[in-house]
Amino acid sequence: MLPINTNRAPAAVGPYSQAVMKNNMVYVSGTLGMDTATGQLPESFTEQARNVLNHVKAVLEGASMNMSHVVKVSIFLADMNDFAELNEIYKTYFIEPYPARETVQVARLPKDARVEISVIASR
Repeated sequence: MLPINTNRAPAAVGPYSQAVMKNNMVYVSGTLGMDTATGQLPESFTEQARNVLNHVKAVLEGASMNMSHVVKVSIFLADMNDFAELNEIYKTYFIEPYPARETVQVARLPKDARVEISVIASR
């Protein structure tokens, strides 16, 4: 197993890697939408969602992959009322055929984030 880390995405906030690669598969850990310059979460859902997807993209690039390699996306929302806005942002990062995906509302996310996303990518 090979750890994947980049300074273009927030460092892990616990004992885990940003991503790991095994057998041409990359497993990107749950990622929050923190501003990489300040380490703070923006207030707006839109900014957090865009930051999360930019971080996922950066981690994949650290593994010499891109968003077209993503086969599975897991999305965790603090409020399902953000679902429609999420889909509008999501469409700007992925193209058809879209990866498999689930989106669930959770009671609380680390740092009181509004969205967290993890992905699995394959060569």
